[in-house]
Amino acid sequence: MVNKWLMALLNHAQTGFTVMAHSSSVRHDWTRKEVAALFDLPFSDLMFQAQVVHRANFNPNEVQVSTLCSIKTGACPEDCKYCPQSARYDTGLEREKLMKVEKVIEEAKAAKASGATRFCMGAAWRSPKKKDMHYVTDMVKGVKELGLETCMTLGMVTGEQAKELADAGLDYYNHNLDTSPEYYGDIITTRTYQDRLETLDNVREAGMKVCCGGIVGMGESENDRVGLLLQLANMKVHPESVPVNMLVRVEGTPLENEDDLDPFDFIRTIAVARILMPESHVRLSAGREEMNDQMQAMAFLAGANSIFYGEKLLTTANPEGNKDMQLFKRLGINPESYQVEEDEQEQEAVVHAALEEARHDHAFYNAAS
Repeated sequence: MVNKWLMALLNHAQTGFTVMAHSSSVRHDWTRKEVAALFDLPFSDLMFQAQVVHRANFNPNEVQVSTLCSIKTGACPEDCKYCPQSARYDTGLEREKLMKVEKVIEEAKAAKASGATRFCMGAAWRSPKKKDMHYVTDMVKGVKELGLETCMTLGMVTGEQAKELADAGLDYYNHNLDTSPEYYGDIITTRTYQDRLETLDNVREAGMKVCCGGIVGMGESENDRVGLLLQLANMKVHPESVPVNMLVRVEGTPLENEDDLDPFDFIRTIAVARILMPESHVRLSAGREEMNDQMQAMAFLAGANSIFYGEKLLTTANPEGNKDMQLFKRLGINPESYQVEEDEQEQEAVVHAALEEARHDHAFYNAAS
């Protein structure tokens, strides 16, 4: 009965054709016309359909909570126009060397104590060097042994590097497409869209889950948002996590004076992502500092069910953790749990040994040398 109502709504759209978007189906053959039709639905109809799809696949009152730690900050050689970590722009960001394994594990412990179930580690690299891999795989092992899901974003990775990360136990690898193929060249010139797709293929081949989404509010058109979601939704396997970022305008970057994004355009993007990728976690990522409680609540209604939690998201502000928990309480939302089967005493013993070994090293090593 519900599916018949959904189809009636879509048939009513002014596009004059039917969008096949059943709540229980997972498709990988969406057309541009179909995705554009979803964006063009009346707002209440779009929200209703996104809600039905969301409830068919998730508990609507649970949100997955992640914490993001910048393990190496600044001096990135890429020219992404939105990014304060690019060495090409003067944003006042202080460059930092790669963090020590012990320090990363301490940060992960604090994240777990604050309610996070996934710990994400980001390094401002074009791609990791061979000498870096030992350190980052040790980070993965140490965080994994705490009973947390693990995620990393290190730039482009080869098949060999992806296998090293997978062998260390990395659960997710984040590598965003950022925008549509058509608009991509207006935002980044130092790596191609195909470079990004190849990294995602390497991650899949290694057996890891994919965290992949994009940024809205960079001056792109609605057609570019259609193009971005079309790329993600027609992957052979949908990304398990789909971060939808709202541009954070940072002084010193080429996009610092970009116009404000209409909040309803952002919510529409969340809702369409939920419909196209019904079994994926859709994450509110960068830009939450600019969202009031009402906008965030509407994003959850549109199907967002994952957030980054904590005071910082790499190098930009993020709502404070206690504020997030207060909003969860007001909305009746609970953090999504993550179950691990490892024995807790065994975990503690392994972590203690890893910390003891790490104490013999310096707090940082020079990743630039």
